[in-house]
Amino acid sequence: MAGSTRPRVWSIAAHRGFADALVAGLIPRYREDKFGLARLTLLLPSQRAVRTVTEAFVRASGQGLLLPRMAVVGDLDLDETLGPLLDPIGAGLDIPEAVDPTFRLLRLAEHLAEELGTEAPGKAALLRQAKGLAQGIDRLLVEGVSIADMLDESVVGIAAELSEHWQASTRLFARVFARWQAELEALGKLDAPERRNRLLDHAAQSWRERPPLHPVIAAGVTSASPAVARLLRVVADLPDGGVILPDLDLALDDAVWDALGSAGGSEGGVFERGDVVTHPQYHLKLLLNRMGIARDEVEPWHRSGLAPAPPERSRAISNLFLPPEASAAWVSLEAKDRRLSGVRVMESANPEEEAQAIAVLVREALAEPERRVAVITPDRSLAARVVAHLGRWNIVADDTAGRPLPQTAAGRVLLQLAEVVAERVAPVPLLALLGHPLVQAGEGRAAWLERVRQLDLALRGPRPGPGLAAVRGKADEFDRRFPGLAAWWSGVEDLLFPLLSLEGEVPLDGALIALCAAGEALCGQGLWAQADGRCLAQFVERWREASTLAPTMVPFEELPSLLRDAMEEVSVRPPYGGHPRLAIYGLLEARMSRADLVICGALTEGTWPGNPAPDPLLAPPILRALGIPGADFRIGLSAHDLAAALGAPEVVLSHAQRDAAGPVIPSRFLLRIQAMLGEQLRHETRAVELARALADAEAEPPHPRPHPMPSAEQRRVPIAVTALDRLRGDPYQFYASAILALRSLDPVDADPTPAWKGTAVHDVLKVWHEAGGHPGELVPLAERMFDEMSAHPFMRAMWKPRLLDALLWIEEETDRLAGEGREVLAVERKGEIMVDGIRIHGRADRIDRLADGTLAVVDYKTGTPPSGKMVAQGYALQLGLIGLIAREGGMQDVAGEPSRFEYWSLGRNKDKGFGYVKSPIKETARQTGLELKEFLPETERFLREAIARWLLGSEPFTARLNPDLPSYTDYDQLMRLDEWQGREGEDQ
Repeated sequence: MAGSTRPRVWSIAAHRGFADALVAGLIPRYREDKFGLARLTLLLPSQRAVRTVTEAFVRASGQGLLLPRMAVVGDLDLDETLGPLLDPIGAGLDIPEAVDPTFRLLRLAEHLAEELGTEAPGKAALLRQAKGLAQGIDRLLVEGVSIADMLDESVVGIAAELSEHWQASTRLFARVFARWQAELEALGKLDAPERRNRLLDHAAQSWRERPPLHPVIAAGVTSASPAVARLLRVVADLPDGGVILPDLDLALDDAVWDALGSAGGSEGGVFERGDVVTHPQYHLKLLLNRMGIARDEVEPWHRSGLAPAPPERSRAISNLFLPPEASAAWVSLEAKDRRLSGVRVMESANPEEEAQAIAVLVREALAEPERRVAVITPDRSLAARVVAHLGRWNIVADDTAGRPLPQTAAGRVLLQLAEVVAERVAPVPLLALLGHPLVQAGEGRAAWLERVRQLDLALRGPRPGPGLAAVRGKADEFDRRFPGLAAWWSGVEDLLFPLLSLEGEVPLDGALIALCAAGEALCGQGLWAQADGRCLAQFVERWREASTLAPTMVPFEELPSLLRDAMEEVSVRPPYGGHPRLAIYGLLEARMSRADLVICGALTEGTWPGNPAPDPLLAPPILRALGIPGADFRIGLSAHDLAAALGAPEVVLSHAQRDAAGPVIPSRFLLRIQAMLGEQLRHETRAVELARALADAEAEPPHPRPHPMPSAEQRRVPIAVTALDRLRGDPYQFYASAILALRSLDPVDADPTPAWKGTAVHDVLKVWHEAGGHPGELVPLAERMFDEMSAHPFMRAMWKPRLLDALLWIEEETDRLAGEGREVLAVERKGEIMVDGIRIHGRADRIDRLADGTLAVVDYKTGTPPSGKMVAQGYALQLGLIGLIAREGGMQDVAGEPSRFEYWSLGRNKDKGFGYVKSPIKETARQTGLELKEFLPETERFLREAIARWLLGSEPFTARLNPDLPSYTDYDQLMRLDEWQGREGEDQ
């Protein structure tokens, strides 16, 4: 190759695997004397490309082989640094070192805050804005744009014509950019993209002046940044050098090539509005323009002595991505020019079915010896599903794109600690932290989890209050039920106390140190032991050092969101150990890879291609004027990734009809394939059918309506005064509660329920009455007790004011009745009687002695009291049962004949206030219900009838015996209500 004067640039067509075709051409060219390859230097885009090419050399060698030197140019998208060849120790001593990116982010946030002043958002949102600004600065620096270019008259003129919003954001960007550049100059450092550009230019100049004595080949580098283009041009001009591009379509008509647009002109300058930046060849045209090379100067790469004609697959791929106007030629294309043999489209109903179908295809392909499979998808959740489904067949698959750090075990520990701090030991984050798999791992974990379970039971219901003291109170309260719980919590409190000392605004470095200390105290060294732990340690150290150099104060409640945003940028990639013939790639990781079967997943709009993300501060016209591609440029890169994948021998293009949010639109690339191929398009349906069969278990017969028949001995249980209504209305609920002794648990950190509200009111009234029931003391007492009971915002904001108004009415009504000779005789008094050998027990809310010596039975209700009709039908018998117990002397210090039965409701009254009295006794002809003389006899009749039917008889405890009655839902799942309700007559 030495002696040639024209630049040496080659292209490997899409139908060839890039790495295998590259190696197949390099070996015969440089293998002379067995040392030729060792003298070769390969410039590759990324470390993953190095691994891919190395594997290709291993496959092609057949025997021992000295590999060439492979150096990394540094993939800008993967944020990879330059290899030691281009950034050697001591080279370019006049080039300052790069500034730490985390330090830069914190300083940019500070500059933003100073520029925005009082309009600056919270620290977490400010860092998000700073991240967007940093990305914008990087885009400019990669393209070689400085702050001086932004102040050019042409750019300023364009900015003046924009809307007020864009003008303000552009000014903000320029001011922060200028301030940051001044700070960098004072520090004597550079932004990483700027330093990369200088190093690349340094290498280009060195090779231009002193060409290396060994061959240099740049392969697979497609970044179109000006600095990379200048280096590639120098490599192409070297006496024994060259550039090999992936998937440059040399067969594309010149008219179509020209229709892509100017691509920055002959020197890659200003972009035109009509450029087809979404075309897969556009970024390659931009690269060639910036290299100063015409497409006619590019030659096909092939083995020595072989020059095969472009195959049908490459012609079809080229025709597939024709620009809009040129796509009209599809109607006249011959069948051979649009045939995608080996390509199938797979449509599934949802992402879960799609993942299962992909797993089926992978499983079948791996059953064939030496067959390699690659799954390519930008959807990480789909990749995780595929990995999980493959585990069914013991196929270990690694997602090479990695998992975000917050989704790993170690990352979750740090975030949960931050959430405990931010929410002041709220039950949900606290229990999630204490039950984390890394916490107290080892021999004592079983005992630890038992204590966590006990604490979970103690913290059920409304939130107890902020801070460790509130949880300590709950632990002390439940210590009698779970001996040792209070002592155990005291030990946990010692571990968390230093962390909970964070108040107000805290230094970010100090907060990180405290979080790590607490995490290590809970998890030991196991927190840092695995790959995610090591990645977390690097993250913490990087942010701690940066926040020490750039002191940052963070409100403690913003710690979780700030850390989550920062950790999302860190991917934990799996170590080696997956299946050797299977790879799951993201779009970036898939470049230059090759497999016998390639499955492209999640081909839907918004995923592949992703939604364009415009710069939040710089308007598209300004970016075009500065020579920077617009947001749609990424669509072209996604199209190029798909075009490369379509070159595999067998390809399956998969998409689901809907995602978790609703129906989705198939990818524009997939629609193009369907439009061009028409009836020639092949569909993959067998894998989808198998996936549905795997997920479609044999149908179970409808569950019958439950009607348990316990033994006579099991039936003889006591009846609570509140349970008789349940026994008559829904016997199954009585069976589950009284016979099976099952109780529903309140959710953790629950909204205050009506039952909880009623219990709270009863506790307040009991304390007030026991203290003497003096006027003016109830409301202050209630305020104090409510504050101690719950810190739930719903309680503080809505219920507490209403309850206080209602309690004030109770106080006034009690005082008024006392003036009429009515005396409170008993409050929250327990009692019981025996009826037909069954114990009837309950608690009276309140019993008063009237002036005539008779009794008034009072039941406090926080909601609407039962109607007289419900009482007459026997489905609201609590007041009557309390009256029976009182009449029969079943309550201590209570004797007499009940003559009044009252519901004291705390609900809204007719005067738009709170509190009113309602009696179930029929007092006028227009009312429904029972008269006073009938009330207790009817209650006793209903009671004895129920005892005879269910407790002493043999009647089944049928679920929802009276479905029209309002009922609790505690046992709906246990009775499998949804499986039989509405079909009661089908099998009976």
